[in-house]
Amino acid sequence: MCVRRPYVVLGCIVSAVVSLIGVHIQAEKRQTQSIVGAEVKGLAPVSDEILQVNLPRAEEADLHNGLHLMVLEDRRVPVVSFQMILIGAGGYYDPPDHAGLASFTASLLREGTETLSSVEIAEALETLASRLTISTDMSLQATSMTGSSLTEHLEQTMALAADVLLRPSFPEEELALFKDRERAGLMQQRTRPGFLAVERLAGAIYGNHPAGRTSPTPVTLNKTTRDDLLTFHQTHYIPDHAVFAMAGDISMVDARTLVEKYLGAWARTETPQPTVQDPEPIGPSKVYLINRAASVQTNLLVGTQAIKRTSQDYDILTVMNQILGGGATGRLFMNLREDKGYTYGAYSSFTALRYRGDWEASTEVRTEVTGDALAELLRELQRIRDEAVPEQEFQDAKRSIIASFALSLESPSTLLGNSVVRHLYDLTDDYWERYPERIISVTREQVQEVAMKYLDADRLHIVAVGDGERISDVLTSFGPVDVYDDQGTLVTTAGNGQ
Repeated sequence: MCVRRPYVVLGCIVSAVVSLIGVHIQAEKRQTQSIVGAEVKGLAPVSDEILQVNLPRAEEADLHNGLHLMVLEDRRVPVVSFQMILIGAGGYYDPPDHAGLASFTASLLREGTETLSSVEIAEALETLASRLTISTDMSLQATSMTGSSLTEHLEQTMALAADVLLRPSFPEEELALFKDRERAGLMQQRTRPGFLAVERLAGAIYGNHPAGRTSPTPVTLNKTTRDDLLTFHQTHYIPDHAVFAMAGDISMVDARTLVEKYLGAWARTETPQPTVQDPEPIGPSKVYLINRAASVQTNLLVGTQAIKRTSQDYDILTVMNQILGGGATGRLFMNLREDKGYTYGAYSSFTALRYRGDWEASTEVRTEVTGDALAELLRELQRIRDEAVPEQEFQDAKRSIIASFALSLESPSTLLGNSVVRHLYDLTDDYWERYPERIISVTREQVQEVAMKYLDADRLHIVAVGDGERISDVLTSFGPVDVYDDQGTLVTTAGNGQ
């Protein structure tokens, strides 16, 4: 599974003037063949036994200010990694007229405190050989601060992290420099077809929901003041619902002593638990073209609404996605690259959060094969809806998921991350121990049912970024096309010719 907008480090769609013909019917009209020549060789021996794991559990404690502490002790190397998860401080909670404020705040947190300048913070981290980053996303509930340190420098690193977290000064000169960098970045991202595709699909799937936002705008950037940053920090950077997780060469006793020393004065505010809402149900299928004149390739993105992280279909959708596009053995890759040679890669992924996320498939193809590639992609979605997955392919996909999971268990930070996910989503205590068992128990019938449920052809939205002069006629065979320019402005509405 690949998650595009994870919960932590680890959205009202304009109705079509003319109803769409189902994209599955359009795919059937094309006479290209599905996979015929690709073959997977050199498979390693596999076992049919279910992976049994007895995972180390993070110790947990609630501090007096509401901060939830999680510690996974691992003495193999003298290093400690940590993560602060600030629920309620993510881009999901940006003011409606100030998209990007949470991201701006996180980005500027390290640029100066009441006692240290940006340069002094950077020099201190370099001297300690420590790492400290703060980040969020336009659609996330949380901002996360992640770091790592040698055991011998952990207290100094924690002191620095606490200073950055609790006492940022947001210097005016650093804000001005940040705005200059961001303006250039906002201009540059509009030259990237991948960004344009994601922006349009997010709008189609989520509409006005916070998850429909993919980027700040020059307007929201320019209006941001130091007072805006200070107010957002004061309001949203609170301990009440935060999680502080540590993994490595440290015990719960020592971790608690350290955290209480540097974060104990962080006052609880009694603010209620932040909430989220599902996006409005997705509208009928539609095709969107973002015109990039003279482009030599087309970026294709097909997506729809999917599930929440707590959905009972999560494990089944994981298996279905692995079969379709979870890697270099997925059907999309084998068809579009290995058999047809249309692309260097074709993949699928899904996002599962507290609110209903999305599923999407993506590829980049030569302009001249845009129509054929899209037809084959849709054909694969139709095939997994209409046909039971062959037994060997089905078992191979499940084994691949479990093998990847097993390899990930070597990393203490991954183990801790799993514990954090379990805590954040209120999953059962044995959730990860039983993960291999749950994956193995998924049936072919369940995969087909989930495919029919979530990959309904009447709810699939298609985005193509490429040379409109060469591909617009091709795209109309899949349904009416709304045309946008590379600034995200609607140029032509499907069906009205304006």
